[in-house]
Amino acid sequence: MSYSLLRPYLFSMQPEKAHEWTLENLERLHKARLLGFAYPRQSMPTNCMGISLMNPVGLAAGLDKNGEYIDALAELGFGFLEIGTVTPQPQAGNPRPRMFRLADSGAIINRMGFNNDGVDKMIANIERAKYKGVLGINIGKNATTPVENALDDYVYCLERVYPYASYITINISSPNTANLRNLQGASELAHLLDGIKTCHTKLASEHGYYVPLALKIAPDLNESQIDDIAKNLTNFDIDGLIATNTTLSRVGVEDQEHAHEDGGLSGRPLSHQSTLVLTAFAERLSGKVDLIGVGGIDTGDLAVRKLSAGATAVQLYSGLVYKGPSLVQDCVQSIANYKERALVVADKSDDLDKDVDDNDLDKNASGEPNKA
Repeated sequence: MSYSLLRPYLFSMQPEKAHEWTLENLERLHKARLLGFAYPRQSMPTNCMGISLMNPVGLAAGLDKNGEYIDALAELGFGFLEIGTVTPQPQAGNPRPRMFRLADSGAIINRMGFNNDGVDKMIANIERAKYKGVLGINIGKNATTPVENALDDYVYCLERVYPYASYITINISSPNTANLRNLQGASELAHLLDGIKTCHTKLASEHGYYVPLALKIAPDLNESQIDDIAKNLTNFDIDGLIATNTTLSRVGVEDQEHAHEDGGLSGRPLSHQSTLVLTAFAERLSGKVDLIGVGGIDTGDLAVRKLSAGATAVQLYSGLVYKGPSLVQDCVQSIANYKERALVVADKSDDLDKDVDDNDLDKNASGEPNKA
């Protein structure tokens, strides 16, 4: 069935119920072997954080918090998956309702609050999955853990998920856990990353292999904060930056139903701001840290815009709610076209440079053309 035909039915449900219904039915379709042929995974090998991705379009964290639907989601054509956010202990998150659609803007507001079944349950789900592709695991702190003790929770999760992850994302940017974004401050982030990297180095030695680390940041940052985060990324040899999480801003949606709800805004209205932040980090990091662009991608052209801003790969979530799984193929194809055009331009530039060099050879030292 076309997603455009299914969407009115899904949008008749409360958003979180629709989310659960969709995942449960994707799992049924997967078990019936009806998914893979509909959404083939397109090959566009991409190196990100030293990892070879099948293609540069991934699933963002938040859709599958517990890793319950890895195999089903893998059949939608993604080049990589990220699951979580997971915390050391199970937690229910914030009271329902906690997810709201702003359909006129292609946006979502959520205040889920890191609802998940805890890291041990996630690991059990991963062990059952058959997926052999790139799997990122997004880790956070429990709501009951004081922010000054946050490092303990991140280290606990890091130690538990290390053997199962292709890369690990440190989530310090959700607006729905009290004071979590305080960890983006210069000294707070330095303390956190110092402790995490100490543990990470020990784990790499014990396991005999290196699992890259990424940091997920907010879009609500000023220039000074961006400077501080960029310095910490390079000082502590963090491999990747995921830009960005949801925003507290309501610019452009102020008059819409549910715009007053607390929580982070995602979807199309976030696209411009998240790309500005991505661009700012690209300028400061100069290729030292791989960037993953996320936020407001609901067309292939917007995925390309993230790459133009400096991203190596992109991730989708809210756009899938409005456009369905075909958005993955749209983004992969648009990126392929963009890269092909870039190669053509580069080839023409090389030819032009060669012509200039040949002309120089045809001149003598005085600049006059050589005579036969």
